[in-house]
Amino acid sequence: MNILKKKQPGFTLIELMIVVAVIAILAGLAIPAYQNYVMRAKRSDGLTSLAELQLLQEKFRGSCPAYAAAISTTTRVCDTADSSNNTLVFPTTSPEGYYSLAITSHSTSSYEMTATGQNGQQNDTGCNVLTINQTGQVTPTDCDNN
Repeated sequence: MNILKKKQPGFTLIELMIVVAVIAILAGLAIPAYQNYVMRAKRSDGLTSLAELQLLQEKFRGSCPAYAAAISTTTRVCDTADSSNNTLVFPTTSPEGYYSLAITSHSTSSYEMTATGQNGQQNDTGCNVLTINQTGQVTPTDCDNN
């Protein structure tokens, strides 16, 4: 008695393993590139906040003899006797929460403000700390998303 086996349709184990290997290789290339893209996109949160803070700092200097020394969330102070007490009213974190903001140096003619990465942006290698000065120069220069 001759029993013929019917060939069942489907994939062999080798074919399935080849597909899994190809997907793993593609994922290994795509995921780091995507994470880098997301990091760069979130960087605009810090850059925008610094630009807004710079505008506010220039407005402050228009009515006070020196630039503001610090950021306050509640009180604006223009102390003509001691400029180290001058404060701007501005949030200390960026709108999306990826950067903390601070005024790191000030005088009657210059200032430097810093956006420091947080909530994952501290891992933005080389661009986790962004600074801007009174001339509008952003450092590091390769982090300004141009």
